[in-house]
Amino acid sequence: MPSAAPGPQPPARARRRRQNSSGPLTGLRRVVRRYFGFSRRETSGLLVLLLLLGLLLALPPLLRPALPTYDPAPDQRRLDAWAAELAARRTARPAYENRYASRYPRRSYPTRERVPQVPLAPFDPNTFSARDWQARGLPAWLAERLVKYRTVVGGFRAKEQLRKAYGLSDTTYARLAPYIQLPEQLPPREKRTFAKNDRFPERKPFEARPGFIPKPRNLAAFDLNAADTTQLMQIRGIGRGYARRVVEYGQRLGGFRHEDQLAEIFALRDAPDLIDSLRKYTFVAPGFAPARLDVNTASFEVLQAHPYLGKRLARVLVAYRQQHGPFQQPADLRQIRILDQPTLDKLLPYIVVR
Repeated sequence: MPSAAPGPQPPARARRRRQNSSGPLTGLRRVVRRYFGFSRRETSGLLVLLLLLGLLLALPPLLRPALPTYDPAPDQRRLDAWAAELAARRTARPAYENRYASRYPRRSYPTRERVPQVPLAPFDPNTFSARDWQARGLPAWLAERLVKYRTVVGGFRAKEQLRKAYGLSDTTYARLAPYIQLPEQLPPREKRTFAKNDRFPERKPFEARPGFIPKPRNLAAFDLNAADTTQLMQIRGIGRGYARRVVEYGQRLGGFRHEDQLAEIFALRDAPDLIDSLRKYTFVAPGFAPARLDVNTASFEVLQAHPYLGKRLARVLVAYRQQHGPFQQPADLRQIRILDQPTLDKLLPYIVVR
């Protein structure tokens, strides 16, 4: 039988496409084309966008006006003119030597003679001059000091006197000590007896100066509010100044209610032993009523003199009663904000409202 006629062959592009579609990279190509591929329209739009961006970047240099070239010559000439003007105005200051040479002339120190050194040998320091000390390695200033020191003490009698000389180091003393012909220490002092004569009269007994009040050994306790400065000065350690401050504080306070108020005195804050002595020899009489202060009628000067008020509280108290009227009872002082409760408790026994 005759063979069948062959059919039309597919074009070459179609054959290559079928061959590629069966390759191992077919899946990868499809994924890349699906997510990163561009259509013809998108490609055209991207090119137009890139063209516009390039145009925007190139426009500023093209549209910016050309800046003139800087010429530093005029500015340099101006600076030179200013420098010349300042140099012409400035007056030449005299040198340091010219200003102070006549007033404070330099002192010229004589050059010291170089003393030749000699080897160490046993010597007596009481016969040495300054030059002899220098020949043993001591500086000139220390040699002169040792000669003066020997004259003051009336001659060296032991090595310990030289050891105490100011400026003589331990190293230098240790180098010289084996050659010094003196004992190590001074001899012990002998008991001296003096005969009675007119030059040494017998000591007279102690005579108290006028106005001196001796301190009694056995002092009875006394009322603190009734005591004066003379009575307070009988306590050991209490002088006229402390006694005056205690009396003045009691008068400003209106009287002590208990002995612990002595610790409030500023002059006795750093002297607890004196406070203990005052508490030991003083007392407050039972039933003592201190002088009271009327907060409605007292003036600012009277209020600020009280130790528990002072200027600040007195000023606020006067302003408060002027704004709100007189106080009706002592507890009304709690309305003053800067008056704390401990101060109010101490102040209540000393005030009255009328």
